[in-house]
Amino acid sequence: MGSYYLLIILISLASMWVSNTLKRKFKTYSQVQLRNGMSGKEIAEQMLADHGIRDVEVISVRGSLTDHYNPQKRTVNLSETVYNERNAAAAAVAAHECGHAVQHAQGYQWLQLRSSLVPVVGIASNLSMIVIIAGLVLMQVIPIGFEIAAAGVGLFAMGTLFSFITLPVEYDASNRALAWLQRKNMVSREEYAGAQDALKWAARTYVVSALSSLATLAYFAFQVFGGRRD
Repeated sequence: MGSYYLLIILISLASMWVSNTLKRKFKTYSQVQLRNGMSGKEIAEQMLADHGIRDVEVISVRGSLTDHYNPQKRTVNLSETVYNERNAAAAAVAAHECGHAVQHAQGYQWLQLRSSLVPVVGIASNLSMIVIIAGLVLMQVIPIGFEIAAAGVGLFAMGTLFSFITLPVEYDASNRALAWLQRKNMVSREEYAGAQDALKWAARTYVVSALSSLATLAYFAFQVFGGRRD
């Protein structure tokens, strides 16, 4: 198991590095003011309008990097620093979140799949660890413990699957955002480079998260199926 713990340490270090780099990038590109003077809110509203999307509202939410698209409420939620600011970082985030709204409007398959899994994954994430631990304990005393632990691994696997399905959704939203920013001449060359770099690092946080989930799944699978008593 030494190699597993080494892998976990490496993934944790990678996660910290990517997260810190992302924060540093956004801080840097927050200093690159947009030549057109548009705020994140205005960028988002323009992108939605250019794609013929009239039923999605752009709203402000508290926090930092709390930006997201809510397909149920049909809202693009921008953090205060993105909603009000007029820089390359704000433009990148606002356009990215609108990329999800465009995916929704156009029936992008990966987004539809991810959305369909949200209720199941929510339940699975809350129960998986409890079920796995309970099963591992019971495996020592009763045969049915294996079935319980295996069910827990299955629940955890749902979360891992969700994290990997998220990857094409996030990358596609960024590609849509960057293509629109460039096509509509919304940003200068310098501003575009900053937006592209910021979104690249944001996407990498999802990659690290997916790999971490996969490593954890492999660990529990080994504990359950490798420790089964016949």
